[in-house]
Amino acid sequence: MTLMFRVAGVAMAMIMVAGCESEAEKEKEKDQAKLKASASTAVCSKDAKAVQPPTGFPTAFPLPAGMVVTSAEDRGTAGLVVSGVTATAFKDVLKGLQTDLPAKGFTPKNGETEPRDAESDWSSAEYDGRWAIRELSQCGNETLVSVVARKK
Repeated sequence: MTLMFRVAGVAMAMIMVAGCESEAEKEKEKDQAKLKASASTAVCSKDAKAVQPPTGFPTAFPLPAGMVVTSAEDRGTAGLVVSGVTATAFKDVLKGLQTDLPAKGFTPKNGETEPRDAESDWSSAEYDGRWAIRELSQCGNETLVSVVARKK
């Protein structure tokens, strides 16, 4: 009977640990859900209205070529967020981010790439953050881009 209690106790502990998520993980999941939802309603680059990134957003972050920033938020401790669209194809945006981030002092980590979307955490000397991209097939294969930056 003691062995059964131990097995049950270990199983319960594993379930409790697996159920715990950090606030950063919850924010990532929210951002991913928002990006997926916004992809279906995103404006194409020809119709995009530009806004300025929030004050404090890392100016050295290599936003994709031709990106029109359409949304900018200051989420306090959760970070500064910019979202936008570029006429550049998904595969070219992905390749550019993978090349340009390290060249500009932003270290990518924990990335994931799927056929029509990709995301990755990143860090620099002053910031931690995450970028996510999604193909906009309704816009002739343009790309939706979202970047979160949190000051260290």
